[in-house]
Amino acid sequence: MIDVPSHHLVYGTLNDFVTGEELADTDDERTRQDLSKMMVRDLGYAKENLEPRRFIETLFSSQFVRSNIELAVKFEGKIFMLIRYGPGSLVSRERAAIAAARVLESKYQIPLAVVTNGRDAELLDAKTGKIVATGMEAIPSREQAKKMFTDLEFRDAPEEKKREGELRILNAFDVQICCR
Repeated sequence: MIDVPSHHLVYGTLNDFVTGEELADTDDERTRQDLSKMMVRDLGYAKENLEPRRFIETLFSSQFVRSNIELAVKFEGKIFMLIRYGPGSLVSRERAAIAAARVLESKYQIPLAVVTNGRDAELLDAKTGKIVATGMEAIPSREQAKKMFTDLEFRDAPEEKKREGELRILNAFDVQICCR
């Protein structure tokens, strides 16, 4: 049986658009699937360019948190952008998305992060934390990614102290007390 927090209405199951994996059919999962479909059908990425359901696990002050990354997006074999989804306000999700982009990969920092609620989006520069563009059209197409790829800076992974700081930010921003 698929484990889903109790506050989600479960309609049954669905198959993941990218992997075919069977998942719980919830409103949030339907939005995640729509994002994957948009990336392939509208923005020109191959399914092989998308890594769904990546995550980062943290434990600070006895608080275990699993921070989800809906999609890690690759170009030329390198993840250059991650997408985080959550219903509601985008501004409250920006800092955690930047933190995730800085620590998800062990060898480098992902240069771009997207926060979206499925209707709106912000493209963020993970180095500066600044908003680069807004709206769903801010999510770069594969063709746009191709043009911008050589200008993106894949900085080295942060040193241990800075990495821990980013992980603490993820832990604090992503803790979910509602499901206890």
